[in-house]
Amino acid sequence: IMLLTDPDTESSLLISTDEGATYQKYRLNFYILSLLFHPEQEDWILAYSHDQKLYSSVEFGRRWQLVHERVNCSEANKGKPFPGYIDPNSLVVQDEYVFVQVSTGGRPVYYVSYKRDVFVPMKLPKYALPKDLHVISTDENRVVAAVQEWNQNDTYNLYVSEARGVYFTLALESVMSSMGPEGNVMIDLYEVAGIKGMFLANKKLDNQVKTYITYNKGRDWRLLQAPVTDLRGNSIHCILPYCSLHLHLHVSENPYTSGTIASKDSAPGIIVASGSIGAELTTNNVSMFITSDAGNTWRQIFEEEYSVLYLDQGGALVAIRHTPLPIRHLWLSFDEGRIWNKYSFTTSPLFVDGVLGEPGEETLIMTIFGHVTHRSEWQLVKIDFRSIFNRRCTEGDYQTWHLHNQGEPCIMGVKRIYQKLKPIARCVMGKDYSVTMASEPCECTESDFECDYGYERRSNGKCSPSFWFLPSSMARSCTTGNIFLNSTGYRKVVSNNCTAGIIEEYTARKQRCPSRAPRGLHLITSEGKLTATLGTNVTFLVFLEEGDGSRTSVTLDFGDGNAVTYSNLSSIEDGIKHVYRNVGIYKVSAMAENGLGSESVVLYLHITCQLEHIYLSAPFVAVTNKEVNLTAVLWPSQVGSVTYIWWFGNNTEPLITLEGSVAFTFSREGINTVTVQVSAGSKILQDKRTIVVHEYFRSHLLAFSSNLDEHNPDVAEWRQDISRVIKKSMVEATEVNQEQLLVAVLPGLPTAAEFFLLPSKDLTERKPEAIYEVLLGALNQNLVQFTLRPRVQVTVYAAHLSAAPLVDTTDSHSGAAMLMLLSVVVVGLAVFVVYKFKSVARVPFLLPSPCSSSSPPGSSISSHSLKIRCPLEFVYCL
Repeated sequence: IMLLTDPDTESSLLISTDEGATYQKYRLNFYILSLLFHPEQEDWILAYSHDQKLYSSVEFGRRWQLVHERVNCSEANKGKPFPGYIDPNSLVVQDEYVFVQVSTGGRPVYYVSYKRDVFVPMKLPKYALPKDLHVISTDENRVVAAVQEWNQNDTYNLYVSEARGVYFTLALESVMSSMGPEGNVMIDLYEVAGIKGMFLANKKLDNQVKTYITYNKGRDWRLLQAPVTDLRGNSIHCILPYCSLHLHLHVSENPYTSGTIASKDSAPGIIVASGSIGAELTTNNVSMFITSDAGNTWRQIFEEEYSVLYLDQGGALVAIRHTPLPIRHLWLSFDEGRIWNKYSFTTSPLFVDGVLGEPGEETLIMTIFGHVTHRSEWQLVKIDFRSIFNRRCTEGDYQTWHLHNQGEPCIMGVKRIYQKLKPIARCVMGKDYSVTMASEPCECTESDFECDYGYERRSNGKCSPSFWFLPSSMARSCTTGNIFLNSTGYRKVVSNNCTAGIIEEYTARKQRCPSRAPRGLHLITSEGKLTATLGTNVTFLVFLEEGDGSRTSVTLDFGDGNAVTYSNLSSIEDGIKHVYRNVGIYKVSAMAENGLGSESVVLYLHITCQLEHIYLSAPFVAVTNKEVNLTAVLWPSQVGSVTYIWWFGNNTEPLITLEGSVAFTFSREGINTVTVQVSAGSKILQDKRTIVVHEYFRSHLLAFSSNLDEHNPDVAEWRQDISRVIKKSMVEATEVNQEQLLVAVLPGLPTAAEFFLLPSKDLTERKPEAIYEVLLGALNQNLVQFTLRPRVQVTVYAAHLSAAPLVDTTDSHSGAAMLMLLSVVVVGLAVFVVYKFKSVARVPFLLPSPCSSSSPPGSSISSHSLKIRCPLEFVYCL
């Protein structure tokens, strides 16, 4: 154990060689920034110091030697092993393999590393399109995986790999699955202990679940032959393939309870399981079955479900009934389940909660725990069977047993002969006994070979290419002058030890890689996406399906005026990095070329900024049947491809545009709501405005005493509250009907507002011109004031501008309105110069973008870049 002291206090190492019981301190003359341990030599360490010096130690830090000065330690040049990010909870480390899942484009891609080498994609059949994958076994340098394909729901297909775990071929289709108690997926597949390469699986066929067995790691499967007689000796008429034995294959995750099937390494060939006989597996009429010859023949041992424990390395079997009722008996067998003797383990019936054997399968001691009543405490009953035996087993108590598959002795390329205890022997094997097996190799036959990747077994038993597979594709990534293995369509089953025979005919042949023009050029980003954020590193990956990468040059044009060329494709395996400086859609192209030809590919990359805010610029009041300009202002202003969705009033159908501005006409008077949603990438933001619509209105800008600006936080809620206060103050000062008055404080600084005089529904009211003059008079005389807070009195006054004319849509007013409009155009030029600096911050469509180092909405904007636009619904615009 090594500990580093706090560098602010001292620079030392604390080293313990007795698991932390004691520590020895070693002082250092440098400060450690990082440590790197040797992957194989446990005492070798590299240390990098704060002053860029590299030290080495071969004594686990007890002594150090300076190696180099001015060393730059950086991982910037390390390439990512795969595009995208590892999905949560998908990392599996098992034996020599490491597995991860990476989702790209909404589809999972599975990667494997063999012996901690580089990660490569696991190659399943092209159109398997997996939804889920579970690693079942990695024994003997081979991966067995259950894959749920795109068209499966409650079943999985079983696939097996070659030694590296990369190329997978189908072993068995439609294996049943179920959900465990904790929501985990349980595959109905059982690997038999003690017999390598032997599996049992429940397959769904024509809506029936049947049990199959394999002896050669999934190369061949067959149904189980049912027992000849039942427990009472009556004949069972069960003829394959219409009737067979089916087993429940669930293994308990609780060490105190047994599953529905059991086998042990110390008792090869003995399997105990619950199941049923018939056309399919059922949960009714479940019985217990046992085989002593590795699944060739089966016997019924109980007519109900029992928990079975292996004692004395399989020399004794103990069975306890599965029942919710209290029991006090157990059954014991010394002859592989042929005869069972009944024993009492307690005087009072006990509700059994679990059974546990002593550590080690060679013992003859077990423990039963449960309770007398549902309210009583647990009781433990320890049972020692040693007194039943009066001697230890000798050589004469054993017999030879030949493993076979329905008479075929060659399994996995060898004949295996085991020594097993004779059924009639009544002795203790003990701890010194170990399973003895002799093996003899067999000549290779077709049954020792499975279909290679990309090949399928036909009805005649031969392997031929799948429709999607081109046999020549295996040589595509081959480098000219090197050697590759040209498949025959077969590969030897992993761990199969057959020799001679047809091995030469079926083994892949070594061939020299041919010279090829580049074909199948691919261009992707390391993230597997077509979008990237402005100013970040984008890594492009370029690779060929076919061609010699070491002799093929590649040119990558980034689409922004920059391009790079590499003399060989092999030199850019870690990718090509580039940073974009502007938002937009870029046409990125790659061209690979050698002496035999060339190929190019194009990728369209969207460079975006994250959308932060939107603001809907709209008038507060509009005239009926006159177009209103509405603008959605974005911050930042350049975020890439954007879609705008508009809702007007009570319309249920939105208007969808690619532009941020629309013109809309309100045909009826009243209060109308306009809502806009902006969709940019994966983000959607919304803003809403209320517009009051009348046949005519009159308005004027308001200004304030300067003390208001220092209290203006420039947020929408503040503006709404101040607008309400101003309206109240104007009504109190002029006694104008509050229904005719609308006040709106505008965004930005300096603080400004606008009041709108609306037509009255009361015909006895004064004329709008008279009311307007009353309002201006009160404002010009500083009669409109309000208290913002103690000792902060704010005065509201009319901005010194020509008033907006009365806007009306009737014929009687059209001529006057036109004259007024022309006069305001002339006056507007002079007004613009006078009032320019008052109106700067009130133009919301000039919001800047963070992509151009500007400010968000609400901040002050320099007046030198101001542009004034006059919407048609306003006679003047400031």
